[in-house]
Amino acid sequence: MKASQTAYEPVGLAAGAVGGMAAGTVFKQAWKMLGRDEDAPDATDEERDRGEVLLAATPQGVVFAAVTAAVDRVGATVVCRLTGTWPG
Repeated sequence: MKASQTAYEPVGLAAGAVGGMAAGTVFKQAWKMLGRDEDAPDATDEERDRGEVLLAATPQGVVFAAVTAAVDRVGATVVCRLTGTWPG
């Protein structure tokens, strides 16, 4: 295993946690900007129909993927600058 990969492991774990929290915050704000006063429905919310759940899940997935990818990319870039090699 390369040194950059070893150095990236704790960075990747931290980036994943930070990215997940940031994605949740970003999605909540986006949901409010869409004019939704209440929280997005969960998949197990029995008072919401399937369409509402899927309508909320789609942008939530996009936001989560984009934010976590951006945070992971920043972490990999930092490790590359410190070690001189890309951690992939």
